[in-house]
Amino acid sequence: MSTADIESAAHNPSDSPEGQPLSDRNENRSQRPDSDAFKAFMASEWASDTATLPERSPVAEHAARRRRAVSDRFPGERMVVPAGPFKVRSNDTDYRYRPHSGFAHLTGLGLDHEPDAMLVLEPVEHGQGDDGGNHTARLYFRELAGRDSAEFYANARYGEFWIGRRPSMAQLNAQLDLATADLGELEVAITKDAGVAEIGGIGIRLLREVDPAADALVDTSRINTGVDLEKADALDAMLAEFLSELRLIKDAWEIEQMEVAVAATVDGFHEVIRTLPRAISHPRGERVVEGAFFTRAREEGNDLGYDTIAAAGNNATTLHWIRNTGQVKAGELLLLDAGVEAESLYTADITRTIPINGTYTDTQRAIYQAVLDAADAGFAAARPGRKFREIHDAAVTVLAENLDRWGLLPVSLDEALAPDGQHHRRWMPHGTSHHLGMDVHDCAQAKRELYLDGVLTEGMVFTIEPGLYFKAEDLAVPEEYRGIGVRIEDDILMTADGPVNLSAALPRNPEDVEDWIAGIWGSTGE
Repeated sequence: MSTADIESAAHNPSDSPEGQPLSDRNENRSQRPDSDAFKAFMASEWASDTATLPERSPVAEHAARRRRAVSDRFPGERMVVPAGPFKVRSNDTDYRYRPHSGFAHLTGLGLDHEPDAMLVLEPVEHGQGDDGGNHTARLYFRELAGRDSAEFYANARYGEFWIGRRPSMAQLNAQLDLATADLGELEVAITKDAGVAEIGGIGIRLLREVDPAADALVDTSRINTGVDLEKADALDAMLAEFLSELRLIKDAWEIEQMEVAVAATVDGFHEVIRTLPRAISHPRGERVVEGAFFTRAREEGNDLGYDTIAAAGNNATTLHWIRNTGQVKAGELLLLDAGVEAESLYTADITRTIPINGTYTDTQRAIYQAVLDAADAGFAAARPGRKFREIHDAAVTVLAENLDRWGLLPVSLDEALAPDGQHHRRWMPHGTSHHLGMDVHDCAQAKRELYLDGVLTEGMVFTIEPGLYFKAEDLAVPEEYRGIGVRIEDDILMTADGPVNLSAALPRNPEDVEDWIAGIWGSTGE
């Protein structure tokens, strides 16, 4: 077809969306047969489904306790927690599916089983619900279509022929000890008897901005029943806040999953060291590093917990450098910030700063040691009963002392550390710690008094990650410091006896890092 023909067709009213809706046009490429003969043959001669019911998952009892906490907090109200839909990457292709962490936490479901699913906690008489709570929980789920249906072979998002088997209602019920229902029943389940509680209706709390369809359904119900939308939004925000705070303390199963994620991440760092010689020889060596870690993440876990930061040289002074397009040059440092997400969706978050040729220079070592001392000071400050913010205060004080000793502060140490000073933060503008779990920055919607001002408590998992970043164009530091970025980050579990470094298997001391590299390169013949 000529250009003129294409332009003519583009302006022909018969080929407008009224002729074939735009939403249907992605199907133009598929060329699937549609004859009755095909449909009949496609629906025949399949082996019967003999899938057995799975055993009850170890996470089921933990998820039930989490739902009970929500039930105790919000008696008499209907709670709606979506998994979320697929997210479009480009045109008719989606990103690899991952459910919302709040949904996964309350159900125990991870991976890609539940696009569009909803967990609904239905209020009942006080104490008459699940496990003596105030609600009964039900998972609304898209049942796997039969092989005699068109969805089996024609639906590229949900059909078994396209994406493989999904668990059945009965299988999920057995696995999670959680009642299930078909997604087609969801609208009635969410909207029935909804309205203003003061006049006999059931109030709804929705985990918002997870599933646009759920937002629209609940908002429409509220409008139709006279609910004040502004007040309702505030109630929804309280649910999001509570679900975030519920993850501040990890249970025994969650801690096991964190250990799984950390162990896989440690393996990923070993793989990067093995790959470093090839990265040095590649024009985009940072991509070689990124790819080596990603391979391990996919082999041992579900995916990356977040986009890998593989920052060499001056790129290491960009805090969230994820382009990873730079060279990896001998004599410079590689800042690798990476984490594997386990199949349970819990992720590690570890950073090491590695001498690319295997040995730190004197200047690199001095900066590295200052950051290591700051990390150790933060670890020493992390004790049960102390405030979360004290970790940061201890770490940045050590950094400021080193910057003062090097003559880099424009004022005295006391002036810099004063609240109206903070000059040392030029070279470390980020926080030292954040909670860690299903989200790399977990519990982010928790109230300030439970997060920054919260008390360190047994079961908390968080990072300690001080750094120093001297940009190549920073004229406030000597030339030999410029282009050096160092961060050391470990994943910490708070126990009754004090902090435990879950990522201690990765070397931290500069001499140990050098020995680690030499050991791997020696064993591979590099």
